[in-house]
Amino acid sequence: MLLWRALSRYSGAQLAAAIEAVPVARLAGAGAFSAASYLCHTGYDALALRYAGAPQRWRRAALASFCSTSISHTLNLAGFGSAILRWRFYARWGLTAEQIVTALAFLSATVVLGHIVLAGFACLLAPDVAALATGLSAGGVRALGLGCLAVIGVYLCAAAMSRTPFTVRRRVFRMPSLRLAIAQVAVGAVDYACVAASLHQVIAAVSEASYPTVAAAYAAANAASAVTRAPGGLGVLETVVQRLLPAQDLIGPLLVYRAVHFLAPLVLGLSAFALSEIVAKRRVLKVE
Repeated sequence: MLLWRALSRYSGAQLAAAIEAVPVARLAGAGAFSAASYLCHTGYDALALRYAGAPQRWRRAALASFCSTSISHTLNLAGFGSAILRWRFYARWGLTAEQIVTALAFLSATVVLGHIVLAGFACLLAPDVAALATGLSAGGVRALGLGCLAVIGVYLCAAAMSRTPFTVRRRVFRMPSLRLAIAQVAVGAVDYACVAASLHQVIAAVSEASYPTVAAAYAAANAASAVTRAPGGLGVLETVVQRLLPAQDLIGPLLVYRAVHFLAPLVLGLSAFALSEIVAKRRVLKVE
């Protein structure tokens, strides 16, 4: 519905012209940063599997990560798409249910930590956009930014000092080592920074908005998408970013970004997943 509202005031010719206004160089830049983001996601899985006590070869972690992330980003079903796909890969590799749940919890924490870092720096470096998104005063935005970074500091301190397991919904977890926690925060932060950079590349084709400004708008749109559970932030991203960056008509760049960051990886992810299923079934038949 939101996407329809965002597109309904344009004709097909206007949308085509807006998309064509994005130069090839900007398109290539957006693609490169999106590819870097998906590469960061392989680190999510590699670190999560290590935390769960079931480390795998990088190519295995990369396959599970790319298939799960690319498909769930666009076809997310109430937030469970990524977990279901990863569960299929992890179970195939012999992980126990407890190890899989532990790895998925670590993955979820990495996503949250990465967004907190992005939101923190966005509030401090682009306070005007953050104030418009949150309705807070300049001081409130600054406090929010510092608070976000403080949360990261507390998390790292807990990882350094806490060795006592804790229970969440009758499942026992433990804090990762400080080294693993630092890697977790870093990979999450770089991932979100790359996604924001991909969006900035296409927006820069028609706007002089700075990278911190675009990153702040993306952070707000991503938070709104998480609340609405819209697959891939469909419609939410377009609505929030255009509201926060109203100086230019951004529908063309936003559609290009959606194609680069969501649709192209979706096609590749579905193909890779189908191929992995075929290979797995053939191996099962050989064993039988």
